[in-house]
Amino acid sequence: MNKWIVAITVMLPTLIVIVDSAVVNVSLDHIRGSLSAGIDESTWTLTSYLASNAIIIPMTGWLSRLFGRKRYLIFSISLFTFSSFMCGSSWNLQSLVFFRILQGIGGGALQPISQAILLETFPPHQHGMAMAIFGIGIMFGPIIGPLMGGWITDNWSWHWIFYINVPIGFISILMALFFIIDPPYMERLKMKIDYWGLLFLIIGIGCLQVVLDKGQREDWFSSSFITWLGYISISSLIMFILVEFFAENPIVNLRTFKNLSFTSGNIIMFFIFFNLFSSVVLLPIYLQTLMGYTSFLAGLVLGPGGIVSMIAMPIAGKLVTKINPKAILAFGIAVASYSIYLMSQFNLQADFNTIVWPRVVMGVGMGFLFIPLTTLTLSDIRKEEMGNASAIFNLLRNLGGSFGVAIVTTMLTRRAQFHQVHLVERLTPFDRNFQLALPQISQMLQDRGFTPSSLNQGSLSLIYNQLIREASMLSFNDAFFILSIMLILTIPFVLLMKKGKTDASDSGIH
Repeated sequence: MNKWIVAITVMLPTLIVIVDSAVVNVSLDHIRGSLSAGIDESTWTLTSYLASNAIIIPMTGWLSRLFGRKRYLIFSISLFTFSSFMCGSSWNLQSLVFFRILQGIGGGALQPISQAILLETFPPHQHGMAMAIFGIGIMFGPIIGPLMGGWITDNWSWHWIFYINVPIGFISILMALFFIIDPPYMERLKMKIDYWGLLFLIIGIGCLQVVLDKGQREDWFSSSFITWLGYISISSLIMFILVEFFAENPIVNLRTFKNLSFTSGNIIMFFIFFNLFSSVVLLPIYLQTLMGYTSFLAGLVLGPGGIVSMIAMPIAGKLVTKINPKAILAFGIAVASYSIYLMSQFNLQADFNTIVWPRVVMGVGMGFLFIPLTTLTLSDIRKEEMGNASAIFNLLRNLGGSFGVAIVTTMLTRRAQFHQVHLVERLTPFDRNFQLALPQISQMLQDRGFTPSSLNQGSLSLIYNQLIREASMLSFNDAFFILSIMLILTIPFVLLMKKGKTDASDSGIH
């Protein structure tokens, strides 16, 4: 089978799943209003999808062996397509949340299956190019998703962000039927089901995802709800690990972590997406809350970085066959870390070009680290274990993003409070800067028509509002700086990885 047809076949459904992960965010207000839901209630449409998605990803390799990979791929696309139609037809919030859970179950398997099929279909010396194709899809989704979701919601209705998946889903099913062929080792196997492992995995990952998604809003462990979910998640995951080591047919084969390159690659991937998702979340908040940007302008700032990544990835895919992938990976990490450091230098007077440039630099870094990282992590894995390894790799990537968003938003709030307290200490009549600023602000307000009796109160109010903005800006600087240091500290793990296969001895085409 032509490898490029196979690549298109597996990437088409994967792309709509990635787009769908981002498209709902911008339509949340419309969904909430249409279904008469509160703000906290409406966020369950996001949490339910993320939780079910996170649960199914690590099970993908096991489910592929249980049902046969092609059969399971077609089932997943069909479930995602059906649930997309039902999401668009939802009559209340409860029905939408239920169908979003089904959508997450259907969509969760598509990324690891696509990655595994690409790595098996392309020969080892072309793994870089295969991962470039996969990486372009990964990067393209978050760029087009919010833009497409906003346009569809404004011009049609929020229902169509789900309906649009249906025709693409049908095409994907037909292409999978005709163009995907299971190798002998991925055909259906009769095996004993690991019920305890399945139970602990569902509870552990599901509760963890809810904790990460709701933690900041509930003030973390000051909430009994979050505390209990945290205990349940940790206990279940510990039990899951113990059960999997003794299971005859484990849902997740943890012995894969004996491979040092695989273990190191997963650690690096976790922290890369920790940083990537964190910076992508922080930047729009900074632009819209402190700089007064509209959602569209904030999207324009994010866009160039994604476009540069898509250009850089095919170049990196070619280079990994000519240069030691470890050098390219270290270069990509260093560039990405530098880009986040540039963001830590933002201030309240930054212009558009100053803000866009670090995103362009990050696009170069992400393009040059994703391809060699995936190649180094997975190329040394046996084909029979590729589904399991790809599932773990994708799970760590998603968890890295979830942990990053949860921790960085908490960090932002806590550091803003810290800086506010320290700045307020200087907001006294005895401070020289305060003495100089007060008359100037009073004169400005007087020119605007403020009465003498309200001048003092208005001046103090303006000074305090500016202090709040400065405290928030300093908290963004702190968060970006910590992220840049965290990312650069992953470089030692690159040294632990093996170079991997680069020869063409095994074509891997089926």
